[in-house]
Amino acid sequence: MASERGGWYEIVRLVGSLTPEECIVPGYQRDPDWTVRDVVAHVGTWLAQAEVQFERMTAGTYQGHDIDIYALNAQLLDAMHDQPWSVAWVQANAARTRMLDEWYLLDRPNDEAAWWIRKSAMGHYEEHLGRLREWTAELVARRP
Repeated sequence: MASERGGWYEIVRLVGSLTPEECIVPGYQRDPDWTVRDVVAHVGTWLAQAEVQFERMTAGTYQGHDIDIYALNAQLLDAMHDQPWSVAWVQANAARTRMLDEWYLLDRPNDEAAWWIRKSAMGHYEEHLGRLREWTAELVARRP
């Protein structure tokens, strides 16, 4: 839990160093072009997906994580495409809060829960933090 919190708070710090206008500048990633909004929406939708899976684990309806990650990424990105920065940011924060609520409710965390935490939180944050650090520094350096 400490690792999840540390990774999330670093995202919050980096994003907080930008203006809302900077959060929608393309360049975080190319082909396709992503903005900070896009990466935050991407992370947020994965957190929401983990929350749903934790609910299923608690309810006894969980069916495993045998999913097509690339197809799910495309589906989740499409769902958040062109949302305003404020919507993406609120969604990511709400998704994290709900994910944590459901994570804490798990009677006995298991390997499946650990997989979702790695995929949607700590491991996922690490996947994106390196480039997010670079891109936020570049955006800040562009300021007059």
